Amino acid sequence: MRTVVLTMKASVIEMFLVLLVTGVHSNKETSKKIKRPKFTVPQINCDVKAGKIINPEFIVKCPAGCQDPKFHVYGTDVYASYSSVCGAAVHSGVLDNSGGKILVRKVAGLSGYKGSYSNGVQSLSLPRWRESFIVLESKPKKGVTYPSALTYSSSKSPAAQAGETTKAYQRPPIPATTAQPVTLMQLLAVTVAVATPTILPRPSPSAASTTSIRRPEPVGHRSQEMGEMDSWKPGSVLLDEGRVPKEELSTQSLEPVSLGDPNCKIDLSFLIDGSTSIGKRRFRIQKQLLAGVAQALDIGPAGPLMGVVQYGDNPATHFNLKTHMNSRDLKTAIEKITQRGGLSNVGRAISFVTKNFFSKANGNRSSAPNVVVVMVDGWPTDKVEEASRLARESGINIFFITIEGAAENEKQYVVEPNFANKAVCRTNGFYSFHVQSWFGLHKTLQPLVKRICDTDRLACSKTCLNSADIGFVIDGSSSVGTGNFRTVLQFVTNLTKEFEISDTDTRVGAVQYTYEQRLEFGFDQYSSKPDILNAIKRVGYWSGGTSTGAAINFALEQLFKKSKPNKRKLMILITDGRSYDDVRIPAMAAHLKGVITYAIGVAWAAQEELEVIATHPARDHSFFVDEFDNLYQYVPRIIQNICTEFNSQPRN
Repeated sequence: MRTVVLTMKASVIEMFLVLLVTGVHSNKETSKKIKRPKFTVPQINCDVKAGKIINPEFIVKCPAGCQDPKFHVYGTDVYASYSSVCGAAVHSGVLDNSGGKILVRKVAGLSGYKGSYSNGVQSLSLPRWRESFIVLESKPKKGVTYPSALTYSSSKSPAAQAGETTKAYQRPPIPATTAQPVTLMQLLAVTVAVATPTILPRPSPSAASTTSIRRPEPVGHRSQEMGEMDSWKPGSVLLDEGRVPKEELSTQSLEPVSLGDPNCKIDLSFLIDGSTSIGKRRFRIQKQLLAGVAQALDIGPAGPLMGVVQYGDNPATHFNLKTHMNSRDLKTAIEKITQRGGLSNVGRAISFVTKNFFSKANGNRSSAPNVVVVMVDGWPTDKVEEASRLARESGINIFFITIEGAAENEKQYVVEPNFANKAVCRTNGFYSFHVQSWFGLHKTLQPLVKRICDTDRLACSKTCLNSADIGFVIDGSSSVGTGNFRTVLQFVTNLTKEFEISDTDTRVGAVQYTYEQRLEFGFDQYSSKPDILNAIKRVGYWSGGTSTGAAINFALEQLFKKSKPNKRKLMILITDGRSYDDVRIPAMAAHLKGVITYAIGVAWAAQEELEVIATHPARDHSFFVDEFDNLYQYVPRIIQNICTEFNSQPRN
């Protein structure tokens, strides 16, 4: 009898094990068949305003043609949510007028939005708005789930017009099983399901209905904090749509996100010394200074942005300007930096930053000065002078912090004596810090932050290509002819293309003259390169006599009298013959008013007259070509002379 009982128990246990394995296998097969819906990028129209979309962060696709002025945009860099999403993307430069994908992030409202003209879009000013947003390139962050369908504040969804549904995606139906497990098996299956990490969907109440599921939409760095909430876990799904708290879908529940200090709007790169000689302890002190700077600066899209490059044998970027958009994330990233080792090749590092760091792809903003702070333990193991000169001419403001310089018996090993003065933006003490000991490095924190935020004194932000008012004075006399006049306009176009054009960079105006004079367009009429180039193409040939002296006076009155005080004034005059009036007094008046005059003569122009018009020395400011078709050859030389003259100005 006992043997029979034991045999029966063994059979029951064996049956349970078989059912258990079968249940686990069945659950695994079921979970395999349930696939997450593939992420598709929602498409919106040009007129969709950010405020209509409830999602706090999302990726969308914009159509072509959103540069149209009817799609209003409010603000610069940070936009009021009353703006067209796609129009703001074109204004910010993330998209061109052909459309494409963008990442949109909601941020706090501002007390004022400044309008500006950029990339063919005129944004408007707005005194105050409850919510803002910024536009970034559509590169999803790892671990962040973006919505495949947007949630709108109105049932009349603009996205629906573009062919997208605003409904939450439907949960895939659960395949029905053919065998009905026993009640005990259900209990075992539930136990196994709870013990396994796979989260299984609950069965639908009826075969005819399915329950919608909504995936949470984390925002940037907040995803980790939201992941700690009881309502959901990262990577899991919420089973009941009704359980999603309304505040999670509302932009009002977002933590306050700083937009940054607008009074310190700079693009900053820290070049830190990772050479072997610095040691772990001093490297840690260096990182403490960086963390202190990150804390002192109010990092944000409307204020300062900061990236870090470490150098040793070769430089490497730890993170660029758009990687971290607030001080807290930046400090966390700095703490994770590890030392690379190697030599102290500062010159190579500065060249790397000049060529690679300050690019649009890395988050560089044309409206913010570029600043590099170079930290050096002892002295560089390569030369810095040439690399620094090229950086300065690119508009980069270079600051040096040197710590524990060479002792008397070590100076023989210094590759380039007085390297700091050869490298910094100006040798007036403003751009240099020397610290006797690493333990005193923290004392530079406050003065450094104060100086890099003093944008009025960042002298190297201005270059030969972005700091001038250029007035073209064009001969439209009868001897030129229609064909040659178009060649002259092409020459003007080729010169203009070399400059950085905006209302805060280089501006261009033009005057055409014969016996009379005509203002074709002034400095304040167009503020983008495409608009200027189109305006040059539209200039019509006039025909008449040649009164060059009167044309110079006219340009001084109608163009350069309206030039900005901090702009270099350049007059580029093109003529094909001798003037009917005197040019000496008008030319002298131009020189006395600080207008740098270039005189370009063609065919029958008088060489001595060109030299009178041109600024001294005439050999650098007057040019002569025998045929109109050869004008293009002088474009590189004229640009070179303009920049050489600009860069030869005293650096103190």
